[in-house]
Amino acid sequence: MTLTPWLWAVFTVIAAFAQTLRNAMQRELTGGLGTVGATHVRFLFGFPFALVFLAAVLVATASALPRPGLAFWPWVIGGAFAQIAGTALMLAAMGERSFVVTIAYIKTEPIQVAIFGLLVLGDAVTWPMLTAIIVATAGVVIMSVKALPLRPRKPGSEGSGLGGIRPTLLGLAAAAMFALSATGFRGAILQLHMTNYVAAATFTLTVALAMQAASLSLYLLRSPSVPWAIVYAWRPSLFAGFLGAFASQFWFLAIALASAASVRTLALIEVLFAQIIAYFAFGQRTTAREALGMVLVVAGVALLLWSR
Repeated sequence: MTLTPWLWAVFTVIAAFAQTLRNAMQRELTGGLGTVGATHVRFLFGFPFALVFLAAVLVATASALPRPGLAFWPWVIGGAFAQIAGTALMLAAMGERSFVVTIAYIKTEPIQVAIFGLLVLGDAVTWPMLTAIIVATAGVVIMSVKALPLRPRKPGSEGSGLGGIRPTLLGLAAAAMFALSATGFRGAILQLHMTNYVAAATFTLTVALAMQAASLSLYLLRSPSVPWAIVYAWRPSLFAGFLGAFASQFWFLAIALASAASVRTLALIEVLFAQIIAYFAFGQRTTAREALGMVLVVAGVALLLWSR
């Protein structure tokens, strides 16, 4: 078997690792910039790097700048704004639960991606793929759900009432938005009808980041203190922006080659990367239940790769 059929998997692993680093950077920025400000960093500081990537791709491949038709725009607009919502919801969830558990909530996304991709794009979901998605998603659910207490919790204690379910709902809502985003971006790339998938993916990424950076910049004019705070935090913001653009570049390359469901299922290895970062950066240790969940994630990913 040649390397080409596996390129989507290579791209996905690179993207997952870079995105885990970026999520950690954004988590640290949330305290000083707020949820919307930290969300904006991903797009505002990522857009210049996307322009550089696009210029490099067009020069290296001797390609002309794509001229998208009308059908391209609904897909990319839907994907762009769903991604903004997903990022904001993710950061809000990170403020209430551990870094690893929040990532686990978000990684319930593949089932939703498979459904959206099947209904909207006609991406096929085979039984082995569906089994892989369910096994891997079961792993993240096991990691996410706390063991039931032997005694009822007192009102107002951690995990009780709406205070306990809020981070779960935020994480699941973020997963839904990211699922819609992945479906929208794949649809946009396909609408370009280009044989050069690298140029198609990079152009779509650049257009999406331009929309996201512009819309959030206008929104933040309501709170002038936030843009100034972003300016003052330009060094970590620049690095987070680069990681975001770098990760997105490889996500877009992956979904240009494979169904969004396959890409987002393999992306569950981000949970493993998150655990490594959480241990060394945040001092958060792995429980036996989380270890079991990670085993299921790995098993699901292995089954997915075998099924292709």
